[in-house]
Amino acid sequence: MRRPEGHPCLAAILDVVMSPLGRLRPGVVGGATGRVLEVGAGTGLNFPHYGPDVVVDAIEPDPFMRKKASFRASERRVRLHDAGAEAMPFDDHTFDTVVVTFAFCTIPDVHAAVAEIRRVARPGAEVRFAEHVRSVQPFLAAGQSFIDPVWTRLSGGCHLDRDPVELLRKAGFVDLDVRPRGSRWSVVPVITGTARAPGER
Repeated sequence: MRRPEGHPCLAAILDVVMSPLGRLRPGVVGGATGRVLEVGAGTGLNFPHYGPDVVVDAIEPDPFMRKKASFRASERRVRLHDAGAEAMPFDDHTFDTVVVTFAFCTIPDVHAAVAEIRRVARPGAEVRFAEHVRSVQPFLAAGQSFIDPVWTRLSGGCHLDRDPVELLRKAGFVDLDVRPRGSRWSVVPVITGTARAPGER
């Protein structure tokens, strides 16, 4: 469960914890174009991978994460906002690309967040994402659900058994292209993918 005051210990170790997944960031982030929204910026690990021609607004509600992200934001001219994904301070149909990496798992009201992403995305906007997901192997999925309550408390609100692809599909996003990364027998399976907001650009 996310604490309003944030997670100082998690912020201190997050860069190390996430380093094995760093190889996925250039492919996900580097393809962003136009005006970009990053949801759940964490400590700003994505910022170095944005191209020079994009304009990036990034939201992060945890003050300890945001403090670390601010240094990377200043280097890449990213505008960093104190905001959660469930209520974003942007007008409707603002962004050409939305980037979400390892954040759908942590957002408290993920359904509201996906609805907000659709609201602020322009028609035809691309959503680019990387996430760990619920296993397709029934016994592994059951194990994820079993340990999820304890895991969530220890890991700053992270859930092991969410399905971001289904969330996006139910919210009306189209043209989903999903790629598993690593073994289908992994205890923490990871995917990358893209989707599009309905409508034409």
